[in-house]
Amino acid sequence: MDKTVTIYSTPTCHFCQLAKAFLKDHGVAYTDYDVASDLEKRQEMVHRSGQMGVPVIFIGDEMIIGFDQERISSMLGIAA
Repeated sequence: MDKTVTIYSTPTCHFCQLAKAFLKDHGVAYTDYDVASDLEKRQEMVHRSGQMGVPVIFIGDEMIIGFDQERISSMLGIAA
């Protein structure tokens, strides 16, 4: 499975910050798109997910809405 991690987030989103801190603490590289300032990435996020809320996290082609630590851990094979 593709383990590429992409996060669509905003700077003021508490759950976005938690998700990014969790990934960083576990040494997981990710690409972060600030959809508050990047209109193109905001439109991409809505198109891919159908969601306006953040965070929207993709691990490979699998989408996670919000910060679901258990699911993220399971998908990446890391301890929660």
